[in-house]
Amino acid sequence: MWTPELVGLGFLIFLILVFLEVPVVFALGFGSIVILLIQGSFPLDFVAQRMIVGLNSFPLLAVPLFIFVGQCMNKSEVTDHLFTFAKCLIGGVRGNLAHVNVLSSIIFAGMSGSAVADTAGLGLVEMKAMLDEGYDVDFSAAVTAASSTIGPIIPPSVPLVVYGFMAETSIGRLFLGGILPGLLMGISIMILVYFISIKRKFPKGESYSINEKFHSFIIALPDLFTPVLLLGGIVLGIFTPTEAAGVAALYTLFLGFIVYRNLNIKDLFEILKYTAKSSGIILLVLAFASIFTYLISIAQIPKIITDTLLGITQNKYIILIMINLVLLLAGCIMESLAILAIGVPILIPIINALGINLVHFGVMMVLNLMIGLITPPVGLCLYVVADIGKISVGKVIRAVWPFLIPLIITLLLVTYIPEITLFIPNLIMGK
Repeated sequence: MWTPELVGLGFLIFLILVFLEVPVVFALGFGSIVILLIQGSFPLDFVAQRMIVGLNSFPLLAVPLFIFVGQCMNKSEVTDHLFTFAKCLIGGVRGNLAHVNVLSSIIFAGMSGSAVADTAGLGLVEMKAMLDEGYDVDFSAAVTAASSTIGPIIPPSVPLVVYGFMAETSIGRLFLGGILPGLLMGISIMILVYFISIKRKFPKGESYSINEKFHSFIIALPDLFTPVLLLGGIVLGIFTPTEAAGVAALYTLFLGFIVYRNLNIKDLFEILKYTAKSSGIILLVLAFASIFTYLISIAQIPKIITDTLLGITQNKYIILIMINLVLLLAGCIMESLAILAIGVPILIPIINALGINLVHFGVMMVLNLMIGLITPPVGLCLYVVADIGKISVGKVIRAVWPFLIPLIITLLLVTYIPEITLFIPNLIMGK
């Protein structure tokens, strides 16, 4: 007999293993297998069958392709070009390089689709420049970590691909829906940076002439064409998001080997190795999650949770704030991919019952989980910037707290004003 208590035991095992620092993929798989062994009605070869079925999806091909694109950009001179272009655009504002840090992340977000790729690639360039100009190392690290959360919101986005796959909703609409929320995140962070820069009397940047700005734009133009190619092709119906990822991968290879000529076969091998490793982790999590999702559905847990929540209140605004609080807390202790894998099948029935648009909810959920990347103890971006800046994670955590304020304000705006997310998809693709 499949019961909620049985599945709850599997979830408890998963949480215990996560706290013991067992990799998420093994914790999820072990919890699912324990449930199957106790229940006894499925042979263990069901595990392999369900994993294969769970990954049998064309849109998932976009995941390794977008990771590949981000790594190609990091290995070539793209980050330097983007940083220089952003520096010219910002000009002589107080706290210039901190603003440049954020603007660079916004631009790079249209190419990488990954917060960690943003932090590891642009972060090295950004933090070095800020430290050379006399900025505090902890402030530089905090700005770099906070701005990197924009990466998976502005398209392309690996988490949005995963959400679209699990929620069975349009990835193209999700990509378009992330544009305004991503820009809003960047603007809100830059407002905070401005006031901090005035308070700490950070230096003003150099002003640039129109000719210098135009020159930096021309140099960065081949790189800036990447998001145009991606979104333009999707919007015009030339190719699907998955095909767009393949085109972007070919284009980045063209930039690295033909235009800039700074990629070689050894670099390509390293990029492929990193892509295979990162994709393998993501796809294994999704494969084991498909087993857990199936068991959850058999035990009717989504229906039970939906009925319970709607029994407490049918006010969608209250339920949305409850979901946000749960996701924010989960983001402190779990990786975003694991939360997506487990949370989406449970939450989608609630969202459907409330009549909330799945694209709106998807962008809201991913934005929420990106905040988790800069919250301890699991926030990956905290550890990456700490390594780049050669400072303790504790210092980064103390410096990054103020940046949670603009990000949470943005989250609330996106949550309660659906038009922020839906305006561009509805405008371009129709309601």
